[in-house]
Amino acid sequence: MAKQRGRGGSAKRPAAGKASSRNTPQSRKKASAPTRKIVFDTPAVVDEPRTFRLGAVPGATPGRWIDTWKQRMAHVTLELVPIDAATQRASIDELDAALIRLPLTDDTLHLIPLYDEIAVVVASAESHLLVVDELDAADLAGEVLITPRDDVLGPLDIPGTLTPEFPTLETTADAIATAATGVGIVIVPMSLARLHQRKDAGHRPLRGGPTSTVALAWPRDRTTADIETFVGIVRGRTANSSR
Repeated sequence: MAKQRGRGGSAKRPAAGKASSRNTPQSRKKASAPTRKIVFDTPAVVDEPRTFRLGAVPGATPGRWIDTWKQRMAHVTLELVPIDAATQRASIDELDAALIRLPLTDDTLHLIPLYDEIAVVVASAESHLLVVDELDAADLAGEVLITPRDDVLGPLDIPGTLTPEFPTLETTADAIATAATGVGIVIVPMSLARLHQRKDAGHRPLRGGPTSTVALAWPRDRTTADIETFVGIVRGRTANSSR
């Protein structure tokens, strides 16, 4: 009598002519075949170093925009070029863009007003005009109003002010230095009063006085990606903002 095997019985053998799928040559070939990866050779896009030339009239304060530019556009050097308000239109043609003072009318330019500056009265540090926090036009009656050749506010209609008896001064710096001696006053945008600040002079806001608008300008036919980036910066767009 054949001895009985354990409960599991004898192991079953594969039927004749039926090879195990686990051990077929085809299965072994598939198992040993390495996985092929497709790699696309895409060259990296590298921006060429270049320079963005930005003009700025006296008193314009692009510092915070320049800081942002340096963070976002490290491969593009921003060169700040001082320009004069009197010759700002001609200067724009030699630059990528410029911070200028309005009014400036020219259909060949893009103009984006950025901010307005109030006018202030600059006088000697010992002047009675500085005892108050703000001045009205009526407070200036009897004062000699000094207007330099590089004035940016234009003619001022202030009743009661006097015309200087000395020749017209060339620059705002000269006019403020003269006002500091006590012989007259100068009315300028606040940024220019700060630019030419002196220990022997002070300034006070002029209520109802003229304003000076600082704007960004560039030729319409020379709009570049760099200019669009700078426009986005001055308008407060983030690096991920869409145009």
